[in-house]
Amino acid sequence: MADEPQVTEAEVEGESSPPTEEFLMAVLDTVEDPELRMSITQLGLVYGVEVDPEGMVSVNMTLTSPACPVGPMLQGMIYHKLMQTPGVEDVEVNLVWNPPWDPKTMASEDVKMALGIW
Repeated sequence: MADEPQVTEAEVEGESSPPTEEFLMAVLDTVEDPELRMSITQLGLVYGVEVDPEGMVSVNMTLTSPACPVGPMLQGMIYHKLMQTPGVEDVEVNLVWNPPWDPKTMASEDVKMALGIW
């Protein structure tokens, strides 16, 4: 799992422009699925992140199954983690089911190895 993303020089000087989508994905890489104890981005659960010029962030994600009991917890973890990011004004976490999550094609190689998926 990645280390915490570093704060930029502009953020240190008090300037708060919206973060990039790449930076937000790095932030999300630090969020773990509480059952699997693996990064949600490495699992392939995050389908996309968008940020507008006003700092409104939209995350499209899925769960390992529609009946996943930790879905609301994950949404809350994502919301709180991103709201702590400089330049983020609000966060919307959308659950999507299409395409269905498939760890064989969506998970990182490290996750596939850890889960025993060849």
